[in-house]
Amino acid sequence: MSETISNNALILALLSLNGEIAIQKDYLESDDIPEDEIDEERDVLDDLEQAFMEFVDFYKTRAKADKSLPDLEDLLAGEA
Repeated sequence: MSETISNNALILALLSLNGEIAIQKDYLESDDIPEDEIDEERDVLDDLEQAFMEFVDFYKTRAKADKSLPDLEDLLAGEA
């Protein structure tokens, strides 16, 4: 496996994490979650958000060097 993450893999990771964060937030706001699992599910959300921010930082650095990458806001809005 390559030590360098491709632009495509980076974009897919960002979009996947962004989607999983939305799903986790919806789940936490629903009545479907058992009371005894709320804290654990909040921890999952925190972990997802932390990973997302790490990929955002990496993407911003990569985008400075590679002008072919779409703007982060456009990418996350589905406009890229």
